[in-house]
Amino acid sequence: MMFRSLAAAAALALASASAVAADLQKVTIAGWGPAISEITNILAEPDKGFFKAQGIDLGYVPGTGGGSAIVNMLSGAAEVAFTDPSSLYQALDKGEKLVAIYNIYPQNVFNVVSPVERGIKSAADLKGKTVGVYSLNSGTRQNLLFLLHQAGLSEADVKLQVTGLLNFAPVIQGQVDATAATDTGLYVGKLKGLGEVNVINVADSLNVPSDMFVVTQAYYEANKPLLRRFLVAYRDSAAWMIAHPDEAAKIAITRSVNGRDEAVNLDIIKIRNASAQSATTKAKGLGHFDLDVLQKGADAYLAHGLVKAKIDMGQVVKTDLIPE
Repeated sequence: MMFRSLAAAAALALASASAVAADLQKVTIAGWGPAISEITNILAEPDKGFFKAQGIDLGYVPGTGGGSAIVNMLSGAAEVAFTDPSSLYQALDKGEKLVAIYNIYPQNVFNVVSPVERGIKSAADLKGKTVGVYSLNSGTRQNLLFLLHQAGLSEADVKLQVTGLLNFAPVIQGQVDATAATDTGLYVGKLKGLGEVNVINVADSLNVPSDMFVVTQAYYEANKPLLRRFLVAYRDSAAWMIAHPDEAAKIAITRSVNGRDEAVNLDIIKIRNASAQSATTKAKGLGHFDLDVLQKGADAYLAHGLVKAKIDMGQVVKTDLIPE
């Protein structure tokens, strides 16, 4: 009798869990990279349940750059792309009907790093040099191209070498003269033996956001209530990581692919938390855009020949779903 009762209880629990799962709506994020510690607020979903609380079954598809995030979304592998403005500008220029719905990181975190002995202090100094990028579909490449064009150069004036995510070994070993990276990438590089370096910060030239949530126009029009709940959940997760970086650093140990050192996790999370905030988000709330900045970026890409047609970001940025 006891075994029958236990079996019945187990069956009831399984049925209840299935019913709960059936009530959740699936939303998958196409990431720009793998499940690394700087996105612990997303990876902590099994522990914190921010998305489940909004009736969402969250999925995550890793990528090899912001461009690949858009490609994965357009292919149907995900509903939402975690991508950078440069990749968005390029996709819009190719005729894709996309909208930006949330400003994940308002600060531009991209840079170009080189050992001081290479004598590279400005983008003009990159001419004839070998430069590493995370991937050919990444924001590192796109932001590098912007710096080159601003200096009157083009991609043909440098030799690109794909080095992979957060990989400073080639520049440390002298296989490349410089590498296009991010602030967290530079932090990890220094931990791995990167010596004294010169850093060209893209933000000094164009401080557009680093990443945004982007969806197709059709998905946006058809799924506004779902996307509104998705953004509430993401906002809550981001606010949690900002308020509780120590807890996030502990969770990253088991949830991220690179976060085995809690102290390193904490530093990376603090760096990324800083990039999630700006004067605009402090005034209006997390996720809000500075439309003028994004338009300035689109105009700069047009002026430097990185896109062929003028992009009206007022038609691309949609703010009606951002949580107040």
